Amino acid sequence: MAFESLSDKLNNAFKKLRGKGRLSEGDIKEAMREVRLALLEADVSYKVVKDFVKTVSERAVGQDVMESLTPAQMVIKIVNEELVALMGGQTAKLNMSPKGLTVVMLVGLQGAGKTTNGAKLAAYIKKHNNKRPLLVACDIYRPAAIKQLETVGGQLGIPVFQMGTEDPVIIAKSAIEHAKKHGNDLVILDTAGRLHIDEALMDELKRVKAEVSPDEILLVVDAMTGQDAVNAAKAFDDALGITGVMLTKLDGDARGGAALSVRAVTGKPIKFSGIGEKLTDIEPFHPDRMASRILGMGDVLTLIEKAEAAIDQKKAAEMAEKLRKNSFTLSDYYDQLVQLRGMGMQDIAGMLPGGAGKALQGAKLDERQLMRTEAIILSMTQRERDDPSIINHSRKKRIAAGSGTTVVDINRLLKQYELLKQMTKQLSKGKMPGMMGGGRKGKNPFGF
Repeated sequence: MAFESLSDKLNNAFKKLRGKGRLSEGDIKEAMREVRLALLEADVSYKVVKDFVKTVSERAVGQDVMESLTPAQMVIKIVNEELVALMGGQTAKLNMSPKGLTVVMLVGLQGAGKTTNGAKLAAYIKKHNNKRPLLVACDIYRPAAIKQLETVGGQLGIPVFQMGTEDPVIIAKSAIEHAKKHGNDLVILDTAGRLHIDEALMDELKRVKAEVSPDEILLVVDAMTGQDAVNAAKAFDDALGITGVMLTKLDGDARGGAALSVRAVTGKPIKFSGIGEKLTDIEPFHPDRMASRILGMGDVLTLIEKAEAAIDQKKAAEMAEKLRKNSFTLSDYYDQLVQLRGMGMQDIAGMLPGGAGKALQGAKLDERQLMRTEAIILSMTQRERDDPSIINHSRKKRIAAGSGTTVVDINRLLKQYELLKQMTKQLSKGKMPGMMGGGRKGKNPFGF
């Protein structure tokens, strides 16, 4: 995950300040030297790092420790606030036309992820803003660009407008007319990119902009390209006057410097971030939440939002009632496994504070184990699922034969189920057992 190395280095710098009663200039100077090195290693722009460290140092030197805060917490608080400011301060929303048509033009270098992330953005806005998007294939140069857009659009149920290798300016203008006639109120233009910035590319993009007057010009930036991404951002902004940035590949093993530099260099906000390979892996960019992730404080708000999106609310209400009455069945157990799988363990790990997130790094649901669990439960009668206590040895043999598993597998599942029931019973009484360490061999009650 992006920022993982930066997060570790920053936290190591802060550890050295613990136990001090007051911050001296020497303490701050030493900590800021490590912060500066950590940011430079993360490929943050040198000028951005210099200004950032200067601001933090000026705020921290000589400042009394706030009531109930240790010196280390004071420095972390200041660094957190300045990181938030560096990335834009507040969440920036898309410029959406309140009435009529909204036109979003996506620009950027080839390979940044414009096509896929344009489709992701369309699906996100369709779901959260109740819009009817139209994707437009304006990249007539890259082989299979049009086909790729049609493929991802089809997977998401979003129409795609294309005119083959016609002039992109004509395509964009025709697409807007098409949208007006067919009731689409959001047009997303997937424009061409190059491996490098050239005059021909910029001229074409300027002509498209002049013809359709987009409400939003989003620069799509690959977070893994570091300083190259920041240089490209400045060039596109100078030529087109971009209105915002979409960062892609923030889930990769990247140093993440682009996220911390691009706002400072261009003055334009990061509005969305691509966080994975799935077509649902996109989210608004929240500077405060990203700063919290970088400093190991977690991102509980995004975690809650992801949980709400992944969990069937009706089922959740029914489950809460069953837990209250301690009538949790094996069918319910399986439902919970499926919904947990939908959230993704790596997503959860990246959003939990401090050690909790570290404990889950690399954890994943074993798909084969989940398939065995499903086969076992579906091989049971309804009565057996509702009351597993009736499952004797002969029943276990029948279930094992029907599910292609063994009696040992059946016993393991029943044991995990009983452990989870005990935990939920304790929780209903207001007790909180150690959830992540409840199983054998370091496993939790879900068996992964």
